[in-house]
Amino acid sequence: MSTLELKAGRTAVITGAGSGFGLELARLGASRGMNLVLTDVQADALDAAVAELTKTGAKVVSLRGDVSRAEDVQALADLCLERFGVPHLVVNNAGVAHGGLIWEHTQRDWEWVLGVNLFGVIHGVRIFTPLMLEAARKDPAWTGHIVNVASMAGLLNAPNMGAYNVSKHAVVSLSETLYQDLALVTDQVSASVLCPYFVPTGIHQSHRNRPEELRSDAKPTASQMIAQVMSSKAVTSGRLTATDVANLVFDGVEKGQFYLYTHPQALAMVQTRLEDVVQVRNPTDPFVGKPEIGEQLKKALREAAAQAR
Repeated sequence: MSTLELKAGRTAVITGAGSGFGLELARLGASRGMNLVLTDVQADALDAAVAELTKTGAKVVSLRGDVSRAEDVQALADLCLERFGVPHLVVNNAGVAHGGLIWEHTQRDWEWVLGVNLFGVIHGVRIFTPLMLEAARKDPAWTGHIVNVASMAGLLNAPNMGAYNVSKHAVVSLSETLYQDLALVTDQVSASVLCPYFVPTGIHQSHRNRPEELRSDAKPTASQMIAQVMSSKAVTSGRLTATDVANLVFDGVEKGQFYLYTHPQALAMVQTRLEDVVQVRNPTDPFVGKPEIGEQLKKALREAAAQAR
């Protein structure tokens, strides 16, 4: 398998580039002289990112878009081809978060979360992979790489995070299959999956960009409000920065590494989950290492249920 050197003249497509991991990846790419093709659903954040990066001398083009819409991702690909040609790096990063008891998610909740987190990645893979394979066929020296951003939630199943868990497990599966499928047909294009744990980004505020047509008519349930509070606390308390994660991603791509973890220590919980599967035992309490968090969640949910009676 060939590896990709992320250097001047190479082109990167990054979704969700207005903040968080996406913005830091763009900054790192700009520092290396890469051409950047950026998109984000939040126009003001995207415009600010482009203005900042352009001042550094980076070659940047952008398109406001919603990755859950296939036509928006296709428009991004068309822009990339027009300005810089086939991208060497594609980072399907855009994502949203939504918590609550799994049976309380509305159809619109599912459509929003799966639309961005899963179909955003599906569209990116479906549209950009053939372009990269064609570039590789034309030039034996050409190399490319796709990074899909999942989450440790794609390897675990924390309670009160149903829709998010489902979307991220699907991204991990999609990415593993992509890696294997690419290996069948080429040595010049490969893939990675990023599984971050709690890192301070704006994902806990992603509801701000939820499309009006997918907003629920109902008020948030108690479990959803509890999930929002706990998620905000967990995300903002993370010590690793989005800049650290961007560096980890670039390093992993250049090494040809598939699994990219921000918190390797969390893999102990993944191992326990997989042992549950293999040993045919019931799922282990996900809070066994920090029982106080589990008790806090259980107490809050049961008190909310009692008040609702």
